[in-house]
Amino acid sequence: MPAKQFPSKPDLNYLKYQAKDLLKAHAAHDRGVAQRIREFNPRFRGASDAKIFAAALRLSEAQFMIAREYGFKSWARLKAHVESSELASRLKLRHHERIEDVEFRRAVDLLDAGDAAGLREHLKQHPKLVLEHVEFESGNYFHSPTLLEFIAENPIRHGTLPLNIVEIARVILDAGADQASRDVTLALVATGNVPQECGVQLKLIDLLCDYGADPDSAIHAAALHGYFETVTALIAHGARIDLPTAAVLDRVEDAGRLLRTASSVERHLALAVASQVGHIEIVRLLLDAGEDPNRYNPPGGHSHTTPLHRRR
Repeated sequence: MPAKQFPSKPDLNYLKYQAKDLLKAHAAHDRGVAQRIREFNPRFRGASDAKIFAAALRLSEAQFMIAREYGFKSWARLKAHVESSELASRLKLRHHERIEDVEFRRAVDLLDAGDAAGLREHLKQHPKLVLEHVEFESGNYFHSPTLLEFIAENPIRHGTLPLNIVEIARVILDAGADQASRDVTLALVATGNVPQECGVQLKLIDLLCDYGADPDSAIHAAALHGYFETVTALIAHGARIDLPTAAVLDRVEDAGRLLRTASSVERHLALAVASQVGHIEIVRLLLDAGEDPNRYNPPGGHSHTTPLHRRR
């Protein structure tokens, strides 16, 4: 499920009531609440509805989940933002405007300006920057990005990218961006509207994969978001064609073959993507195999809806 937008004038009592309502819905065996618990409480990641309903939940745990739904690490961090107008106002700023580390902010500014030479020199002077993370609160994702992840413009900060963004990316990669950063950035690029609109999405995918980013780490995200061209590009770089990938590409024969050995997770994801893109034969194949059309979609794939909601 997408994280909720933090209220412009948050009220702690109202947020406490939301936690109590979550407990009531859990007690009433509400399937929508089960999905929220599955997504925002690590204790129940991947758990069935039955397991979730059988578990006891405390108010503190419900408050933790409400905080996670608003993009905070804990109820204490959410409470701090409610009680501090300064902290709450910072959430309205664009991500780069919230960076407090002077050297990291300078690196992002050079990136945004397309100043490859300046960025290269800055990273020579501060070599550890390429491995550092900046912490953000609120929002769906991008909570702890490295410098490389800013090249994707996902989430949108400016709505455009420097003309030489591929060169900029190469500067950061040459400075030593690590494997995890390369993989996360690949997924951000593969699902980013701005790289696509600027005509650099495939070039950035090529570059990142050439520098060792794992194409398998991004292919499901690209499939769930309907980026068929990037799915094809990732396959060209060696991404594995599994059941969800076959489903988004409408490869019915491949899907039938892969279905026999697919995991429960892969089958679930395949039904979600096939329904989203309207591949009826694949949907029929999965339903005949016993997949539940009333089951909520997996995280990252419009998980607040079921396949029936997403049918085209």
